[in-house]
Formats: sequence, structure tokens, C-alpha cells
Amino acid sequence: MTPTAYRDLGRGHHGHADHGFGGWLVALALGYAVFQHAGELFRFLGDVGDTRWADWVDLLTPYVVTGTAAGALRAAGATRTAWGVFWFATVLYTQGQGIHLAANSIGNVAPGQPAHLWDEVVGHYLWYAGFALVMVTLAGTLADRAPRGGIGAHLLALLVGFTNFTNWVEGGTAVAGIVVATGFLGWGLLTRYSLGRLLITCYGFSLVLLAVFGVWQGGFPQFSELGWI
Repeated sequence: MTPTAYRDLGRGHHGHADHGFGGWLVALALGYAVFQHAGELFRFLGDVGDTRWADWVDLLTPYVVTGTAAGALRAAGATRTAWGVFWFATVLYTQGQGIHLAANSIGNVAPGQPAHLWDEVVGHYLWYAGFALVMVTLAGTLADRAPRGGIGAHLLALLVGFTNFTNWVEGGTAVAGIVVATGFLGWGLLTRYSLGRLLITCYGFSLVLLAVFGVWQGGFPQFSELGWI
């Protein structure tokens, strides 16, 4: 399906007049940046029994990310088709995040190949594919709407782009991330005279970071493999 066809997902009887989605997008950007990094940001909380407090905080991740995205879609008057795609996206996202969280938490206590498979491979690919589809529904509904967004919106887009970069590298999905970012960058170019310009900022930044990191490291080793985290 082409970017134009996806944009049609969001063209319902509400037209382009409702801009009440802005606050939801701010909450989504901040929530995505914080909770996708929950394992590192909340590591200082320490352990509780055989688990980490950060794992318990991470339980909130799908509620925050999919909840704020749903709020933006509702405020923007998304179509039934968009909601259908969003439903599938949220299933992928929550399933992948849940698999990752459980396998990662187990792997912290008893590392093994099954935990690695479900955490680093199955969980990550489902999780990140789900988020990409969440972004598809948002872009399909909002990308060709005004306004373009001020400096604050672009700063938040950079934050999301940075989070994409860290997720894809540490998640071992850098190549898939390049494909996703390239697609959204093209979509942003098609809608660059409206809100879609934020896609250029977000995913263009992700691509730049991936390119610099890949050339610097001669590939895409995980940050944990480098001893950075």
C-alpha cells in the first residue's frame, strides 16, 4: 500500500479541522522515550526478590504507548479502517513487549538459549513491528494535516528518533530499522508541507544516527556488547 493510500485511512467525516490530538502526541513522544528505556532508566531502583523494580515499571509501557496513541487517533477522528489497523498493531506491540519483558526478566536470573530467543529475537521483532504499525495509523490519520509543528514538536520528534535508534541497535534489529526509517522518511517527504514534516525529523534523525554508528563501529553491535550499558 502506498503512503497516499495509507493517508486515506485517516480521512473520515471529521476532515482536518480537529487539532485536539497535539497533547496526546506530546504524551506519546515522552512516554515512548521514557518507557522504552525503562530497563536502564529505572535500574537504579534495584532488585525486588529475583526481579528488578525496572521490570515492574516496564509493565506500564504498553498502556502508556498504545493508550496515548489511541487518544491521538480518537481526537483526530480516525476512520474505522485506521482503528482496525491500530488494533492489529497494538496486539503485536503488547505481545512483543510482554514476551520481551518476561524472557528478559527470566534471563537476568537464569540466562539460556530459550530466554535469548524469546527476548532478543521473537519479542523484539514483534514489539518493534507493532510500534511501526502504530506509527502507520498515526501518520495515515495525521501526516497531511496542518499545522506543521513548531520547534517543540521537532524536538520531540528528535527524541522519538533517538529512541528508535537505541531500540534498533540494542534490540539487534538495526537492518529492519533502516528499512522502516527509510519508508517513513519517504512518507514524510510526500507530506512535507504539513504535519508529515515531523516524520522527516524523526526518521531522518534515526537514519543519520544508524549510519554514523554503523560506519564508526563497522556494523551494529549492541550497546551492551560494547559495555556501554
